[in-house]
Amino acid sequence: DDVDRAYFAVFDGHGGVDAANYSATHLHVNVGLHEEIVKNPAEALKCSFQKTDEMFLFKAKREKLRSGTTGVCALIVGNKLHIAWLGDSQVMLVQQGKAVTLMEPHKPERE
Repeated sequence: DDVDRAYFAVFDGHGGVDAANYSATHLHVNVGLHEEIVKNPAEALKCSFQKTDEMFLFKAKREKLRSGTTGVCALIVGNKLHIAWLGDSQVMLVQQGKAVTLMEPHKPERE
């Protein structure tokens, strides 16, 4: 289609790099192939985070891997910014020199 898209992500491994590397390799592919990427990018991000997690859990069980990751990604579609995150990774937007809060990090004490 004619819509410009850009994807950026950062993953912070916990207990090793396996989950972070896996997410960096697979999440953007799952987002790009998701059926809702054109009509509902936010849903595509949410489902792709879940799918990537399920995929890694299967691999981790099979290979006895014991790592995890936090992650945050930004998907720009046309002139709209979509943010998705897991764990306490954070993203910041600075607009005209001022910080704009885009998210609340996932913390253990948060529901």
